[in-house]
Amino acid sequence: MTPPSDLRVGFVGLGSQGGPMARRIVEAGYATTLWARRLESLGPFADTRAAIAASPAGLGAAADVLGVCVVDDADVDDVLRGPAGVLASMADGSVVIVHSTVHPATCLRLQDDFPHLHVIDAPVSGGGHKAAAGQLLVMVGGPADVVERCRPVLSTFGEPVLHVGPLGAGQEAKVLNNTVFAAQLALAAEVFELAAARRLDQQSVAAILSAGSGRSYAAEVLAGNGFDLGGLAAFAGALLAKDVGILVDRAHLTDGLLLLAADRTLERMGVSRRSSQA
Repeated sequence: MTPPSDLRVGFVGLGSQGGPMARRIVEAGYATTLWARRLESLGPFADTRAAIAASPAGLGAAADVLGVCVVDDADVDDVLRGPAGVLASMADGSVVIVHSTVHPATCLRLQDDFPHLHVIDAPVSGGGHKAAAGQLLVMVGGPADVVERCRPVLSTFGEPVLHVGPLGAGQEAKVLNNTVFAAQLALAAEVFELAAARRLDQQSVAAILSAGSGRSYAAEVLAGNGFDLGGLAAFAGALLAKDVGILVDRAHLTDGLLLLAADRTLERMGVSRRSSQA
């Protein structure tokens, strides 16, 4: 395969979403180097041309553009910072792309602390199946010239790739999106409860909400989980609590319908909005 450019790409964070993203980069022909804290995460790449770094420093030295898709702010700092972190060995002018959904301040501090590098934030939405299909929604914050330099890499797994503003703007757009989702979950739960109380068939109402003028992805998710909002808490509650907290912090929200509905969802999930000061 002819490489799309001589850009060397590194990637860390090979979980259910990051793994398919990295694979799309490899299969597009980029010279790609991977590193993982858990060796089993590298197994799915045994049949690819990806190189495997022996350490974070080795990953940094092999990357002109580094994608980071770990879980949270603490993980971002853990893999990137310190004398043994990935950034310690990256060459001047290299680019760090934070795909993790984190506080915008985490990205801004990285740029302040590593001024010889370019940091952009590019959180994603859609899940592993969308990543594998090259159809993730990618929300990017950072200088326009750096974003354009990285757009071909981002486009291997993303469509659309949207530049929404300066560094940190991608994170703000992502948590705004997730807060709207949280708010809509509460609305959907109440609609289904009302439908049941009126002896309407809930599955039919779910089909209506997936095709009618009131169509709602949150309603589809809730219907797919047995109409049980509390049941979603096991895998979505903590993440939504974190993201709503970030938006409240950044936008200085204290009231309004969006926050009221989002908090109602968190309450019904049995979780509380988390303090998001990063």
